[in-house]
Amino acid sequence: MSAAEILRAAQGRTVATAESCTGGMVAAALTDLPGSSAVFHWGVVTYSNQAKMDLLGVQKTTLDTHGAVSEPVAAEMAQGASDRAAVDVAVSITGIAGPGGSEFKPEGRVCFGLSTAAGVHTETVDFGAIGREAVRRAARDHALALILRALQA
Repeated sequence: MSAAEILRAAQGRTVATAESCTGGMVAAALTDLPGSSAVFHWGVVTYSNQAKMDLLGVQKTTLDTHGAVSEPVAAEMAQGASDRAAVDVAVSITGIAGPGGSEFKPEGRVCFGLSTAAGVHTETVDFGAIGREAVRRAARDHALALILRALQA
């Protein structure tokens, strides 16, 4: 799976990203390619909770109740990106790249949100304590795969 496949599959549809632990890696992968401006609308890195609220409309109560690394926050991030960018597909990523984590939210846990015309889908992937860079790359690749599947559906 590659960003080039996303550009080929888009066929006039547009994409936005809302990233936290990946720090813009998905947006970078998409914009590394010529012609990406026809598909990629914008990306936002919302590393802090305040940025998630201010830029994407994530509710404080959702953050307080579930924490930043959660499917409910990933869902609100994806929906916020979709609404604000007016795109066909929006992906969100929030997780714990490491080092660190806790018993309840271990290092390597990443939550994804995907907003399409069909609604918002969320999922959590535990990549494990494979190191910060490896978690970030794996999360980037997983998000790109989510976008591609949405465009192919």
